[in-house]
Amino acid sequence: MGVTCVCQVPVAEGKSVQQTVDQLHKKLEQLGGVKQGSFFVDCETYHTTGNASGQPSKLLYVMHNSETPLSCLALYEGGPYLTADANFDVLMVKLKSHFQNAKGHKVESRGARYRYCDFLVKLGTVTMSSSARGISVEVEYCACVVPGDCWNLMKEFMQSFLGSNAPEIPSVFTSKPEGLFAPADCMDTMSQYLELFSKVRKQQVLPGSSVR
Repeated sequence: MGVTCVCQVPVAEGKSVQQTVDQLHKKLEQLGGVKQGSFFVDCETYHTTGNASGQPSKLLYVMHNSETPLSCLALYEGGPYLTADANFDVLMVKLKSHFQNAKGHKVESRGARYRYCDFLVKLGTVTMSSSARGISVEVEYCACVVPGDCWNLMKEFMQSFLGSNAPEIPSVFTSKPEGLFAPADCMDTMSQYLELFSKVRKQQVLPGSSVR
């Protein structure tokens, strides 16, 4: 796994979510990107129950990524996190007296994967309750694991098809004690998706947002 940046791309003016995604597909293909299947990332939210102390209940996020189909990631609000096998979902059902699934809060991003030289790009439609809420773009530079060594190259590549919507370096890298020279890992990627999904939950439903 290399260095990964996840960002949300705004819907083009006068366009629907799908039309904007189609435009991004076209730009990537014009650059020479080759489509290589599909991907998904999803996130289920659980509330803690039975809190006798009167403190606000914390949230537990359980996330899946098609790149790692045999495992999932559980992130407790405020930390810590753990990586578990796919049976963790079954365990959560058995722990329903402690964690209650927040119905209607599942968010997922699905779309196409593209390969361009050492870059892997994933263009996804973010949905919640069968409504499109936004567009996610994940760019992974597979030839490096240190953000500080490759960020300028990544940004230049993202600008080639995102233009002014290309993001700045993710805070998940700059907030580490070692800064940009700490090796990236899968937790960095999923943290960025969790941040994006949290923003999407607060957004209004977009025009032309029904998902077939």
